[in-house]
Amino acid sequence: MSERSPWHPTPRRLADAFLAALAPVAACVLALGGLTAWTGAGRAGSPARITVSNARVLLPYGDSTETAAFFDITNAGGANDRLVRVTSSRADGEVTLSRHRGTGSGAAAKTDVDSAVVLAGRVLTMAPHGLDVNLRAGARWRAGDLVPFTLHFERGGAVEVLAVVIRPSATAG
Repeated sequence: MSERSPWHPTPRRLADAFLAALAPVAACVLALGGLTAWTGAGRAGSPARITVSNARVLLPYGDSTETAAFFDITNAGGANDRLVRVTSSRADGEVTLSRHRGTGSGAAAKTDVDSAVVLAGRVLTMAPHGLDVNLRAGARWRAGDLVPFTLHFERGGAVEVLAVVIRPSATAG
């Protein structure tokens, strides 16, 4: 029976052990630093916090009942949300989201969209030459009237707001 010699650390063995431990320790330090910065910025576990302001709807022109509404949507939370639907008890028929883009020849093209992302910590501003809400007025409106809308968000639920009816020349955008 032969006797085994006790294990002795050699410089080579110590270097190998150090290198093997370095990668996981570095990854943990990096992850901890990132999580600390995220938490310190107030974003950790913060859901979307949606508020709607500057709600306005254009006064339909002439005998037409077609019009558009615009909102400023603020997400003060730490997670993105998505506007998925808009409804109004004063609209006649379907209310849709659409985006207007220039065609390059001075004209604009309208495309219906299913939803609109509201980024965390940002404001989504609707405008006539961008994202808007299309609807048909359900009754004769006058400038200054208030029209109720409900904006439905994927995570934030429903937000009710009153939009003021304005003349088309009063909108920026």
